[in-house]
Amino acid sequence: MTMSGEGKVAIVTGAGSGVGRGAALALLAEGYSVALAGRREDALAETIAEADSNGDRAIAVATDVTQPNACAALFAATTKAFGRLDLLFNNAGAGAPPVNIEDLPFEQWQMVVNVNLTGVFLCTQEAFKVMKAQDPMGGRIINNGSISAHAPRPNSAPYTSTKHAVTGLTKSTSLDGRKYNIACGQIDIGNALTPMAARMADGVPQADGSVKPEPLMHVDNVSQAIVYMASLPLDANVQTLTVMATQMPFVGRG
Repeated sequence: MTMSGEGKVAIVTGAGSGVGRGAALALLAEGYSVALAGRREDALAETIAEADSNGDRAIAVATDVTQPNACAALFAATTKAFGRLDLLFNNAGAGAPPVNIEDLPFEQWQMVVNVNLTGVFLCTQEAFKVMKAQDPMGGRIINNGSISAHAPRPNSAPYTSTKHAVTGLTKSTSLDGRKYNIACGQIDIGNALTPMAARMADGVPQADGSVKPEPLMHVDNVSQAIVYMASLPLDANVQTLTVMATQMPFVGRG
């Protein structure tokens, strides 16, 4: 049986933990060659070590996605190692402490904007440069939006604002990529069990001011969704996909 990603090449940002680690492992299992990007090279190496005999198709590239030169170096290292690029998963993200909006330090706001929005933009630029110049031309970009792209949690202005902005960037990328055969879609994730979200089981603030525990789902559900989105031919695209814990308090009022 041929794996759907055999011979294809992917970049996953934020691949050192959580959703990024799960996606990188799932893509390797599908036959992709994968460049894993993240701030900590040791965490990237840990992800590669978890891959079942697929480490020969993986490289770790320590990358600060907020820096144009670092993003350019990531894509150069990928094409040098693997020859082309078929998939970019813009996953790297950060949040700010949940403080009242009027008390949020400017530096915290700027950091979240730099990682969650500017980082996605910079990597998208580099992906376009590679994908439009390769033969065959084209590729796919998947952006990690989060359900915060649709509705906020209390005291989350920087994260929510940037995730709303990612939706706009996804749409612009989807439109601007048409002439290069570049497809772009967004995955919005709700309560996947990762180190970042594990606190939800203990209780998180709700819109009515109460604190309640929330259901979580296994991160493998996210990885499988990304593999599906990536598996489509370039003349088909999942523009937006929401995968979430079924009973989390997102759909409805309260």
